[in-house]
Amino acid sequence: MLKTLVEGLSFSEAPRWHEGHLYYSDFYRFKVERVNLQGVVETVAEVPTQPSGLGWLPDGRLLIVSMLNRKILRQEKGGELIEHADLSEIASFHCNDMVVDLQGRAYVGNFGSDIEKPGAKPAPATLALVHPDGRVESAAEDILFPNGTVITSDGKLLIIAETFGRRLTAFNVAADGALSNRRIWANTAPHFPDGICQDGDGGVWIADPVNHCVARFVEGGEITDKIETGCPSYACMLGGEDGRRLFICTADAAGAAAADSRSGKIQYIDVAYTGVGQP
Repeated sequence: MLKTLVEGLSFSEAPRWHEGHLYYSDFYRFKVERVNLQGVVETVAEVPTQPSGLGWLPDGRLLIVSMLNRKILRQEKGGELIEHADLSEIASFHCNDMVVDLQGRAYVGNFGSDIEKPGAKPAPATLALVHPDGRVESAAEDILFPNGTVITSDGKLLIIAETFGRRLTAFNVAADGALSNRRIWANTAPHFPDGICQDGDGGVWIADPVNHCVARFVEGGEITDKIETGCPSYACMLGGEDGRRLFICTADAAGAAAADSRSGKIQYIDVAYTGVGQP
């Protein structure tokens, strides 16, 4: 049975377990926060241009996706936020989720198009690769709403959720961060993968806002576990003291409707698999 750790959020995304806390972005309160296992919440940063994906450089500085102006911000040791990279030449609409590898390279997705516009159809997007020095290049093209992303613990495989493609797509990662050998890791239909996380047994957990659940897939597309959430679930992350606590970001509404609803929660349940932490 799901329990609630945090409530009263607008729309939480990009949960990351890091140094004994769960970090997350709350879009429409324009905050990055962290919470401990006792439910004590602290503000980490305020981002008026709407925060999303989170990750850390090797030296411990936090990277934050700034959605509306298509940038990555870097939080210095004193708390100041400065521009780390400008993604506007690659991102065709709002930026969203991100994964950062052990070398400090960030892979950042974007919406592809304004999906909230009446009659709009999803447009393929380009996944950006941001090097530690802020240099930006294209990592992969024609991704149908690149969303949650993980890199395996050996650093050799990147798996990304193509939400509107209803699939998890894998790439080999070269020593310089380049991606190759694109293939479908798992067809997830009828599930729509949003945020994702991985476990140490080779599984990838997806949050599915359409079907109100979180499901665990293994390579090839088999579902081994499924947790009903009773409302849209948008992201998930394994963490906690033993790595087996599955945190799930849920909300009754998305997009502009979420700004005032404050229905967002972070809920959790303990599972049988141990998480693989991201840098």
